[in-house]
Amino acid sequence: MLNVNSYFDDKVKSIAFQGKTLATTVGVMDIGEFTFATSQYETMTVIDGELEVKLPGTQSWHNFTNGDQFEVEAHASFDVKVVRQTAYHCTYV
Repeated sequence: MLNVNSYFDDKVKSIAFQGKTLATTVGVMDIGEFTFATSQYETMTVIDGELEVKLPGTQSWHNFTNGDQFEVEAHASFDVKVVRQTAYHCTYV
């Protein structure tokens, strides 16, 4: 079953499904700045686009583009600046 989600006034949209082994989402983000909160351990991969991300416990921004990925612990939040429209893939543990 697919679960369609929309966040931040429709600037972030995702489709959630159960992957072969992990809960998974694929989605798109429009240009903007967003703060995401996690309820589970999350691995995000940029499929196509460009993000600047400030991970929990850090003060600096890191750039992620096509094929790059980052991980965020459960019960944390992270900031994202979407430089250009971006497609992403997330898995959750």
